[in-house]
Amino acid sequence: MNLRIVGGHIVDPGRFDGPGDLLVVDGRIAAVTPPGGLPAAGPCRVIDARGKIVTPGLIDLHVHLREPGFEHKETVATGCLAAASGGFTAVCCMANTRPVNDSPRVTEFILARAAQAGLARVYPVAALTLGLEGRELCDYAALKAAGAAALSDDGRPLLDSQLMRAALERARELNLPVISHSEDPFLAANGVMNEGPTARELGVTGIPNAAESIMVEREIALAELTGAPMHIAHVSTRESVRALREAKGRGVPVTAETAPHYFLLTDEAVRRHGADAKMNPPLRSEADRLAVRQGLADGTIDCIATDHAPHAPAEKAAGLAQAPNGIIGLETALPTSLALVADGTLSLAGLIAKMSVVPARIFGLPCGLQAGLAADITLIDPDREFTIDPSIFKSRSRNSPFVGMQVKGRAVMTIVGGKVVFEC
Repeated sequence: MNLRIVGGHIVDPGRFDGPGDLLVVDGRIAAVTPPGGLPAAGPCRVIDARGKIVTPGLIDLHVHLREPGFEHKETVATGCLAAASGGFTAVCCMANTRPVNDSPRVTEFILARAAQAGLARVYPVAALTLGLEGRELCDYAALKAAGAAALSDDGRPLLDSQLMRAALERARELNLPVISHSEDPFLAANGVMNEGPTARELGVTGIPNAAESIMVEREIALAELTGAPMHIAHVSTRESVRALREAKGRGVPVTAETAPHYFLLTDEAVRRHGADAKMNPPLRSEADRLAVRQGLADGTIDCIATDHAPHAPAEKAAGLAQAPNGIIGLETALPTSLALVADGTLSLAGLIAKMSVVPARIFGLPCGLQAGLAADITLIDPDREFTIDPSIFKSRSRNSPFVGMQVKGRAVMTIVGGKVVFEC
C-alpha cells in the first residue's frame, strides 16, 4: 500500500530539517514537500506523524545475528525483529557464525534467511580470513558477488600486519570496507573488565586501554601506508580517540564507531549488572567515557553502532569471569543515544546522521529521504518516556546493562521498502 506520512518534522541530515509531508509509492519515496503539499497518489494509508520525527531508516554497522550455528542466542529473524522495533531498517551482521561466513554459501544463506523474515535489510559482513584464523585471506571477489557488504574478523583481531596489509589492498580493489576489531589479545589475555580500581576491588583481571589503542595505531598506520579505508569498531578509550583525531587531521582514510554503552556507562556498572555489563572492549573509566563523547561531538567518531551481541541467560549467569562478552543493543540504542541530544552533546540532526546517513556513506549503502530512493523510514516519538524492560524485547536474549533505565524517546514506526514492519 502507498503511504502518506503527514504532519511530522522531517530530519534528513544535510538535506532537510523542518515540518513536512512524505509520499511513498510502490515502495519508494515519491515526494517530500512542505506541509499540505503532497500530490494525489490514489489509495494510500495516511500516517499521522504529528509530534513525531521522520528520519531516514537507522542503520547499524555492527551486529551479531548468530545464525547459522548459535540460534539459541539469536536468529536472523529475531534479530531483524529487534532491529525493526528499535527503528533500524538495516543491519550489518558479523562473520563469527558457525560455520564462519567465509564463503559465498554462508553469505547467501544469511541473505535467504533475511528475505524470509521480511523485516530489516541485512548486509552480511564476511570474514577477512578463512575460519577467522588469521592465516589465509578469503576470496573477497566471490564474497562480494554473493552479497557481502564489508569484511572483518571481528572478535579475532588479525595480528599479522603483512596479511592485514594484503587484505586492505585487495579490499580496496573491490571497494569493500574493512572493519577492525582493534585489540592486542596478549595484553587483553584473561581480562574480564577494564583495568583499574573497580577490577582490583572485585578481584578480577583487568584489560588496559593500551590493548585497544596499540592496535588502533597499527590500523591507522596500515591505512596510511595502503591508502585503503579502515573502519575502527567499538572505540572505547581516550587514547584511541586521540589517535583517530590526529590521523584524520592528516588525511588518513580512517573512520570509527562507538556504542551507547561507551558514552553512557563506566566500569562501575559491572558492580550492579555483573556479566550483563561485560563486553569486549570493556566499559572504561569516566575519563574515557568523556573522551568518547567529545569524539562524537567533534566528528572524530563518525557513527554509533550497537555491537548487538546476544547470549542466552544461562551463559551470562555463569559468573563474571566465565560469562561470554557482549550485550544486546538494537532495542535500546536509539532511546539511550537520545541522551546526547538532551544534554547538548549532539544536535538531533547530528545524532540521526551518526545513526543513518553516515554509516550508509561508510559502507556505500543507500540512505535518505530523497525522491526515488527506497522508502526506508523511521518515525520517532521524542516525548515517549518508558523504562527499559527486557520482557518486551523482541531479541531472543536479554543481556543488557540498561535494564531498568528511564529513557525518553523511541521509534514508534519502522518502514522498510514502503512496508510497515513495526509500529507501536
